[in-house]
Amino acid sequence: MRHHRRDMFETSQSDPAVPVPVPDPVADEPRGCLFALSQPPLMIFLAVIGILLLLAAVHDLFLL
Repeated sequence: MRHHRRDMFETSQSDPAVPVPVPDPVADEPRGCLFALSQPPLMIFLAVIGILLLLAAVHDLFLL
């Protein structure tokens, strides 16, 4: 199991010199579809494909 929750850390005030590691809640969450769409190369690729489809549709509707 790669994504398991850790046990609770000790939060007593016995030794303030020792830092207590705090787990990052964002790191445990899986990345989904919205993360993939936020990548600039993918958005540029999708924009180019969309423009090509739009040009083809305009050509079919108005020029043929």
